[in-house]
Amino acid sequence: MHMADALISPIVGATMWVATAGVAAYSIKRIQTEMDEKKIPLMGVMGAFIFASQMINFAIPGTGSSGHIGGGLILAILLGPYAGFLTMASVLTIQALFFADGGLLALGSNVFNMGFFTCFIAYPLIYKGFMKKGYTTRRIVLASVLTAIIGLQMGAFGVVLETLFSGKTELPFGTFVLLMQPIHLAIGAIEGLVTAAVVTYIWNSRPEIIERASSGEAIGNVTIKKVVARLVIVAVLTGVGLSWFASSNPDGLEWA
Repeated sequence: MHMADALISPIVGATMWVATAGVAAYSIKRIQTEMDEKKIPLMGVMGAFIFASQMINFAIPGTGSSGHIGGGLILAILLGPYAGFLTMASVLTIQALFFADGGLLALGSNVFNMGFFTCFIAYPLIYKGFMKKGYTTRRIVLASVLTAIIGLQMGAFGVVLETLFSGKTELPFGTFVLLMQPIHLAIGAIEGLVTAAVVTYIWNSRPEIIERASSGEAIGNVTIKKVVARLVIVAVLTGVGLSWFASSNPDGLEWA
């Protein structure tokens, strides 16, 4: 879902930069009460995992398209919405600066589309609503898939609006929507399953991480060394091992 600079006008790009900067500033202010010496390495390793995952495109059968996970939901669940948003912003900034993935003009839009909608709308309103009755594997899967789909649908619709307002598409609004939304429905379902797998593992290993992220508390005296070490291994395996199986098909936005 990374927007390229060619898809966005300077006015829309600047507007989204301001919006994203405002959310980031608010997140920095709110995160102060939950930051400690354990939160920072967890943010780092989760950022590495999302960075690696976003570089791996998987094929969408029967479409000629591909997709990659956004990662906003995983970050919100394990880090909380504020730390999750800031981690997403860091990942996308590195991609734009050093890998030409997204572009600087479109950076504000990309962070907003992939971070804000999931961390601040889908996660608190949908995911946390599901989990009020407690965590079970079935509930984790259902909540993760539904929340990921809705979050990605909002992000995809944001891309449509930003491109439309920029005057950079020749497609009619309705046609663009009909191309973007269904393909990101499939991508969202896959992201939901990946999210469910990671969250289930963390819940079974160190449920306190999820509980304290949800309540906005610092990790405190919870031991997370083993979890962090295993997440590092997963991030490396994702970036190195799965890259051999990555699809070369255009992603959902390029395909649309």
